[in-house]
Amino acid sequence: MDLSERQAQIADLVREEGFLGVDNLANRYNVTSQTIRRDLTVICDCGLGRRRHGGVERISGSGNLSYRSRQILARGAKEKIADMVCDHVPHSTTLAFSIGTTPEIVAAALLKHESLRIFTHNLNIAMLACSNPSFEVHIAGGRVRNNDCDVLGKGMETLLSSYIFDIGIYGVAGVDEDGTLLDFTDEEVQARQLIHKNSRKTFLVLDHTKFSRAAHVRGGQIGEATKVFCDEKPPTKIMEILDKSGSELILCGWDGSE
Repeated sequence: MDLSERQAQIADLVREEGFLGVDNLANRYNVTSQTIRRDLTVICDCGLGRRRHGGVERISGSGNLSYRSRQILARGAKEKIADMVCDHVPHSTTLAFSIGTTPEIVAAALLKHESLRIFTHNLNIAMLACSNPSFEVHIAGGRVRNNDCDVLGKGMETLLSSYIFDIGIYGVAGVDEDGTLLDFTDEEVQARQLIHKNSRKTFLVLDHTKFSRAAHVRGGQIGEATKVFCDEKPPTKIMEILDKSGSELILCGWDGSE
């Protein structure tokens, strides 16, 4: 199920603010309360919120959203990021991709490139990459996580430790205010760190919602990436960290207004 632009915006606001009332949303978008209620039904059916009397609230819990829900969330921002990343990836490059919906959208945008070598433990990315006959695709072997369609464990370790990649492209579940990168499992952190260790350059791809998103497994710093691609200017503390680190921040589709 695809969300309308308004529904996608409401889903993002729910994640950021925790609770949104029907009447306030109707006023904000200049539509009827009945229209907003229909929007909220779609949003909740997609797993992006939970109905509460008078409105909708963020789904609580320490786990990640379903992969399908994350594909919908902040879709427009992720597509802007993907388009920008394409300009920084030459043809005939060797790439390592981590799990996550933003790296997947980047992989889809790169299908117009030629002769890329793709290494990944993300089945969604591998299947996408196979649709370009000029690509060479390598996938990790092992048990597949059903919800995320990825491979963790020894197969992932072997693949990501056996090669040197021109560019490693990875996402992250969240970023703490001190710049620490956060994920939901130790294995997800391990995969990201292996890509970082074995890549000549690293691209961190994340939308602005990750700066307010809670996850509990620490691993790495935002300033360790060669380039950070984001749709909006990060919080002040993160900007200071990036300035000191030398990591290049690339704002994707941002008009520079405050």
